[in-house]
Amino acid sequence: MKRFRNKLFKGIIMVSILLSLTGCALIRNEINELRGDLVGVSYQAEFYDNNGNLNMVTTGKRISISGNRVAELGYDSEGYSVTNYSLSSVVTITIDGHEMVTCGDTVIFTEEGIEKEVDFSLEDIDSNANGVGDFSSIARFVNNYKNAFGKPMVVVIQSQLGVPICAFSGNEVYWEVCEDLPKTTKLMIDGRALYIHRANFKIIDKALLK
Repeated sequence: MKRFRNKLFKGIIMVSILLSLTGCALIRNEINELRGDLVGVSYQAEFYDNNGNLNMVTTGKRISISGNRVAELGYDSEGYSVTNYSLSSVVTITIDGHEMVTCGDTVIFTEEGIEKEVDFSLEDIDSNANGVGDFSSIARFVNNYKNAFGKPMVVVIQSQLGVPICAFSGNEVYWEVCEDLPKTTKLMIDGRALYIHRANFKIIDKALLK
């Protein structure tokens, strides 16, 4: 009888633990948090406003970006209420254990070893282009710096309003959308990582700029 009670007690404890873990999983699924880590050695993080103005710079070795999806009430095709989720514009960036909450800024994370070819200034852009965001205006402006680009591919990063911020170049350049990082794209330039959060970019064959 005593053994039966012990087994029953252990069984109750195990069921309670499983229910607790299941409940936690359901809660995590309900919150549906999106979080990812930057993979690399060390990064410099630069924060820009919509006009391409630099407003903060920081560095770190352990960087993660997290954002939450917010619940939105909707209806399915049969008229039943359903809960949908959309990605919030507010993200938390953790750098070496220190957190900051940001909304709307363009953030560029450059892995150690990547050097900018050009830092664009708003005055130069205004003096060389009529439409800041279109390709022809960027091409005309970048051509003024063509001696700086000794490699075949040019990456131009722009603010969300289309204002060029900076440019990189490389022999091997590709990009991928980060599924685990909110509103973030990863670029690889000659084997080094470049993450851009809430920004536009163009990867241009140097021959197109002539």
